[in-house]
Amino acid sequence: MRKIEISSENNYKIDDDLILFKFSNIDQQTKSIFFETKTNFIQFHFCLKGECNFIYNNGSYCLPLKNEISILLYNPIHPLPVDVRIDPETRLISLLISIEKLHGLFSKDSETIPFLSENNINKKFYKDKPLSPSMMAILNQLLNEKIGSNVKSLYLKGKIFELLSVYFNASTNLDVDLCPFLSDDNNVKKIKKAKEIIIDRMADPPSLVNLSNEVEISVKNLKEGFKQVYGNTVYGYLIEHKMNVARQMLTSKNYNVNEVAIHLGYSTSSHFISSFKNKFGTTPKKFIASN
Repeated sequence: MRKIEISSENNYKIDDDLILFKFSNIDQQTKSIFFETKTNFIQFHFCLKGECNFIYNNGSYCLPLKNEISILLYNPIHPLPVDVRIDPETRLISLLISIEKLHGLFSKDSETIPFLSENNINKKFYKDKPLSPSMMAILNQLLNEKIGSNVKSLYLKGKIFELLSVYFNASTNLDVDLCPFLSDDNNVKKIKKAKEIIIDRMADPPSLVNLSNEVEISVKNLKEGFKQVYGNTVYGYLIEHKMNVARQMLTSKNYNVNEVAIHLGYSTSSHFISSFKNKFGTTPKKFIASN
């Protein structure tokens, strides 16, 4: 199992009380991460895609975190080092914030947040919850940001505070503010159905017009809603999925390049080779030789 080293590429220390970690495992093997934390830090872990497992008590307990789920962990008595196994094709964002800083952010509303109330001081706390479309949108912005170094810290802090406000918001009003179309759960289901359709028919996907008709939403709402929920365009998401399938097929060594290209719906092998090289920086043939 390969270990992911903590570096400036995935670790963003906003200040002494606020740290952001971003991890993407695009390989075909599980990767591990380990780092120590302090007892006064609250941990938020958000799985945007895939699955990972948090290991505790020297490996005797495993806490799974599945696709589009978040967990909040707080133990003011014993340290909770982050020891996680990240499955292939998984994207994870972790946020560590001190209890003092969080209290400062929500000082007027602390009694409405269970583990911040006076009755729960010095108590352990755990909560898992699904990622709402608003949370997914903010998390994708954090994961994919390309902000210049001179304003990166300010941008990340603003997005983190926005994420926390959405996370602790009891109503769905913030979903309306971020993306009005996605405030309706039925519309979110339609966006997810659209994703399932293009994945199921990746070799011959429908056009945007036909796809929007099939899930019964406008092309405009399909494009905007899909980008909000999945952080990518409809066909950008499909190409990424195709390339991951291609890598799995080539790794198995049961298929040649032409067979993979046909399976994925490419009209010519050269188009497939070009897409593969754009994604992974190498040709399928060289990829096979290196595995």
